[in-house]
Amino acid sequence: MTETNFRRDNHYVPCEYLKRWAFSQNRVWAYRLLVSHENVPLWKASSIRGIAYHSHLYTRIAAGLESDEIEQWLEREYETPAEEVLQKATSDRQLTPSDWKVLVRFLAAQDVRTPARLVEFLQRWYGSLQPLLEETMQKSVQKLEAMKASGEEIPTTRSPLVDYFPLRITTEIEPGQEFGAIKAETVVGRGLWLFGIKRLLTSTVNILHQHRWTILHAPTGVRWFTSDDPVIRLNFQDHEHYNFGGGWGREGTNIFMPLSPRHLLFTQVGRRPPPRGTQLSLDKAKMILRFLAQHAHRFIFAEAEDLNVPILRPRTVSADLLRDETLQWSKWHEEQTAAEMNLSDWAGAINEPTG
Repeated sequence: MTETNFRRDNHYVPCEYLKRWAFSQNRVWAYRLLVSHENVPLWKASSIRGIAYHSHLYTRIAAGLESDEIEQWLEREYETPAEEVLQKATSDRQLTPSDWKVLVRFLAAQDVRTPARLVEFLQRWYGSLQPLLEETMQKSVQKLEAMKASGEEIPTTRSPLVDYFPLRITTEIEPGQEFGAIKAETVVGRGLWLFGIKRLLTSTVNILHQHRWTILHAPTGVRWFTSDDPVIRLNFQDHEHYNFGGGWGREGTNIFMPLSPRHLLFTQVGRRPPPRGTQLSLDKAKMILRFLAQHAHRFIFAEAEDLNVPILRPRTVSADLLRDETLQWSKWHEEQTAAEMNLSDWAGAINEPTG
């Protein structure tokens, strides 16, 4: 692949999606949640192609080389099929069952591919990966020993996702000894996150297709904005007791995402949703706007400067925090590549026992 064809700048919010909020010449209004100074304007007219991306966010190291396979896969399987369907949905045209499936897959991809989800992923795995690897290795060794003792043939299979898991397996056996130790090493970083994205969007996503989906309309005078983390998984008890830790298959979880300033893709797990085209009450719409603002990571996007957004979500003003975050992203690719290259043996070279 030539350098000119390589997808270096990865938009974690697709441009085609953000076009629904364009006010002219593919520009949207952007409200930044972390700024260096109080004098930074609240809203800035921004080019859609110039926002909501990071360099090498999805670049994968495969056989020691950079690969933009994940970026190409997301575009081919989730973004491009959704372009026509998004147009139909936001024009209130009839949707076929396959159209609904495309919309739900688009929502799923948007839920897992953002920097906010990356942060959530890393925080969850830092403390739990080591004991999980140890438990998995112990069970695998016990299973192999039992099969060997019984004379049973050990079948092998190769998971289609195994190439995406950054892993090195080594054995340590002292000279003259029959038994030794097996060690598994991985990196909690980009490679493991991309493996998680691939797994969620090729298998776990089927859970979402079991729900009943609808498209709700904003009431007169209300326009939905969106953000750099637009998919909400809401656990809701009342106006004061709620969180965004809902699951794709968890009973009662509300899952929704704006499709345009007027349209909201929505489901509640295990419940029948309102008919498509239902116009929400003003109170419910205001509550959804509050959730959208609170759930945003670093940006809120709108078709016009919204005076309510700074009230719903005040900015954080810190030159130090902004500088540190900018520096971290500037080193992202170099550091992640170095860490992954250190794992010279990948899971693709390992067969897993089945049965």
